Amino acid sequence: MSSVLCFGSVSVHLGDKSGKYPDGNQLIVQGADMRVAFDTPEVANRIGPELDRVDLVILGHVHEDHMAGLHRLPHARVQVHEADLAAAQSWDGMCRHYGYPQDVLDAMLTIVQKDFHYHPRPDATGYSDGAMWDLGGGVRVRAHHLPGHTAGHCALVVESEGLAFIGDIDLTGFGPYYGDATSSLSDFRQSLKKVAELDARIWVTSHHKAVVTDRAQFLADLARFASKIDQRSEQLLGYLQTPHNLDELVSRRLLYPAGYDVPFVPCAERNAIGMHLAELQAQGHIQPLEDGRFVAV
Repeated sequence: MSSVLCFGSVSVHLGDKSGKYPDGNQLIVQGADMRVAFDTPEVANRIGPELDRVDLVILGHVHEDHMAGLHRLPHARVQVHEADLAAAQSWDGMCRHYGYPQDVLDAMLTIVQKDFHYHPRPDATGYSDGAMWDLGGGVRVRAHHLPGHTAGHCALVVESEGLAFIGDIDLTGFGPYYGDATSSLSDFRQSLKKVAELDARIWVTSHHKAVVTDRAQFLADLARFASKIDQRSEQLLGYLQTPHNLDELVSRRLLYPAGYDVPFVPCAERNAIGMHLAELQAQGHIQPLEDGRFVAV
């Protein structure tokens, strides 16, 4: 059994270690006419009838750890932002979402099937920014598109409770993750500004922090989380005091500690470092050399 926090119509089932990856935190929202789940992380497999009776699963975004309980809910409708829809519908769509080389994708398929009970949902349908679900009895949910982590990443706000599920803007010490093909550093920067403007008094993350109920605390946690982006840029500029090419930077790591060797890590590093290099070059902080290396200006 998971521990549960209740906020009016919303129950938050805490995953292991407050939803630390590979687990997550499960939200279930009960209206007069409909019961809805936000995502289905690993903890969903430890929840009983309360989850089994959901009518609809709204995915705030698509990654393997947010789909780990969908296999239990073949009867429930599934909706996801249109930019992430293909990734929910098929493995081919998920592969394009990740954007990794084929050997890494093959290794990932084994992992997501074994550790995350992966089942695609070809029946999933799309929603767009501002979509609203009326669950009855005055309980309303609205989607706010906050891309960057994925192209379709959204916050799901239960307006009747002032509760914002902000997904993988998760306020962790790791910082923002933008290592996949549909990730965007520039979009993430904008989303980090917009998430602070949501009309909410309770913030729930997919991972780690779980629930924050003090606005000053939320803003401090958000600022600390966002600051990791500029810290990474500074770290890269430090590396580039001497010329490096992209392969050399990937081997030095920007996101993950040395020794953390999951199959996708070099790909995520390459994608994220590439975004930082493009940003730093546009800002005039680095310049490319003719041999493919970069150096700080």
